[in-house]
Amino acid sequence: MIGVLDLQGGVVEHLDHLKRLGLAGLRVKKPSEISNLAGIIIPGGESTCLFRLLTISGMKEAIVREFQQGMKIFGTCAGAILLAKTVIGESPCLALIDIEVERNSFGSQMDSFFCEALVPRVSSMPVPLTFIRAPKIKKIGPGVDILLKIGNYIAAAESPDVLVTIFHPELAGSLAFHRYFAHKCGLKTIKEGRSMDDPTWNAKSWTQFARVAD
Repeated sequence: MIGVLDLQGGVVEHLDHLKRLGLAGLRVKKPSEISNLAGIIIPGGESTCLFRLLTISGMKEAIVREFQQGMKIFGTCAGAILLAKTVIGESPCLALIDIEVERNSFGSQMDSFFCEALVPRVSSMPVPLTFIRAPKIKKIGPGVDILLKIGNYIAAAESPDVLVTIFHPELAGSLAFHRYFAHKCGLKTIKEGRSMDDPTWNAKSWTQFARVAD
C-alpha cells in the first residue's frame, strides 16, 4: 500500500491517481498510520507549513524511521524541498536525498506554467508537467540520478529509495510518474503499456476523495 501524507497540500489528487492505477491509497496523518507502507507520497503545498506540521506531529521522525526500514518516498514540489539534503538559505527538513534546491525559484504564483517533456525512464511518451510556484533542483550528489533536466535546472531526480519532482504530476491525466513510483515500491499496477494518459481523468476527478477536514 502507498500512503499520502495528509497534513497540508494536494492530497486528494494523488489518491485519485493511485486509484486509477488500481492501488490502495492511505491518508497518513499520524505516526501510527505509517507502519508497513511500501511507499509514501509527500505532496505539494506550502513547504514551511509542512515542515512545522511534520515536526509537531511526530511524522518527521516516523518517516525517517520507516525510510530506514525500506519504505520508498515520492516528493512533489514542496515534497521535494522537504526531502532535500540542502535547501538554499534555509535548514533542511528530512534530508533523505542528496540534492540542493532553491524555493520559489521561478517567481510568484503568476509565473506558474504548463509544458510537456520526454522522460525516457518514466514513459516512452511525453509527460505533462505543471509547475506552480515551483522550486528548482540546482545540484545533485552521489547516488542521485537526473530523470529530467530543462535548461539550467533539474526538474526530476531519484535515488534508489526516493523520487522527487519540482512539478505536479498529479495535476494532469498522465499516470506515468505514479506508476513509476509504484514500481519503485515493488507494486504492480492495473495500467501498463506505452500510453499512461487516462482519458477519463479531468480537473475535478479528485472530488470523489474530498471530505470535511477532521
